[in-house]
Amino acid sequence: QVQLVESGGGLVQPGGSLRLSCAASGSIFSINVMGWYRQAPGKERELVAAIPSGGRPNYADSVKGRFTISRDNAKNTVYLQMNSLKPEDTAVYYCNVIMTMVGASWGQGTQVTVSS
Repeated sequence: QVQLVESGGGLVQPGGSLRLSCAASGSIFSINVMGWYRQAPGKERELVAAIPSGGRPNYADSVKGRFTISRDNAKNTVYLQMNSLKPEDTAVYYCNVIMTMVGASWGQGTQVTVSS
């Protein structure tokens, strides 16, 4: 069993910044990909950013140049630095981890609200 604990969400004004963190614990095997998804009200869950082990990150077009994903393999933690936030970034953000022989695991979600 893998637990993913997210933190860092909250309310921020347009143009502001937030940093999300997601720490994996429990029965952790080889982590291949760590990523972040988001789901806004009435919309489908979408990929925000993902970073494979030893590979280059990829981003949704809507966040390129504003968001940066990184990971600390020693801590089994993935981060999402979000700058120049816009109201349309408002959503619940979910951490996602894909491990060999286990598959995908999801965090419980953290709310990000961008509003003045």
